Amino acid sequence: MTTEAGTVRPPAGAQAVRRALDVLHCFHDNGPDLSASDLARRLGLATSTAHRLARTLLGAGFLEQDARTARYRLGPAMTELGRLSYHQRGLHLAAPELSDLAERTGASTDLALRSGPDVVIVAGGSVTPKVGLRRPLHATAPGRVLLAWPPAGESAPRPLPPLYALAGHTRLEPPLTAELARVRQAGYALDDGAAHGGRTLAVPVLERAGHARFALAVRAAPELITDARLDWYLTQARACARALEVLLIPPAERREPGARTG
Repeated sequence: MTTEAGTVRPPAGAQAVRRALDVLHCFHDNGPDLSASDLARRLGLATSTAHRLARTLLGAGFLEQDARTARYRLGPAMTELGRLSYHQRGLHLAAPELSDLAERTGASTDLALRSGPDVVIVAGGSVTPKVGLRRPLHATAPGRVLLAWPPAGESAPRPLPPLYALAGHTRLEPPLTAELARVRQAGYALDDGAAHGGRTLAVPVLERAGHARFALAVRAAPELITDARLDWYLTQARACARALEVLLIPPAERREPGARTG
């Protein structure tokens, strides 16, 4: 629908849908249950509006409410959809490969994908109730891998939030464009002392067109992923990434055996 001024007006109900989705996004940080007041404060809404949105989502099963505290958490409908998406993407097939890589290397292993300006861990050792699964793309090794091998036609990264130090350790130099060029040339990204401590090595899980469908991350103490052993860890990670290409990417979109990264 177009107004007289020529601007596009959202269809009826679109704002309510957007706000309901914003309520669900409030739970991304995997923190404690939230009250209607918490939701209102995070979204800049009136408490009465946040309460109505939460009650609607509660009725549909997307939220559930603690009977004692009246605070909200994600509900069974979200669990169901999450499990369906997990299997539709074939991520259950990745678990044995990630576990095997973790056992061989003594490291924590994660598989991540891009969601807007963030990288989201979707499988692996960091998927636990106490660890947030979402980080800014530029602030993590797997995020920079996803930026370095973008979808076709995306030669430069989309607009991202300003660079800042995550947990006081994320490297801000060199500039992001130079860092992405270095990552692509080297075929991997490396973080020292990232969000959860330790050292993180990340490599792409590439499709035929050269887009990183996923990023594979190996995280361990600096005493394990030393400079002297970096090549060994890189070999292990790349072997796992190639196995994941076979498991997670359809044959028509899969790279040829022996294709080089970069």
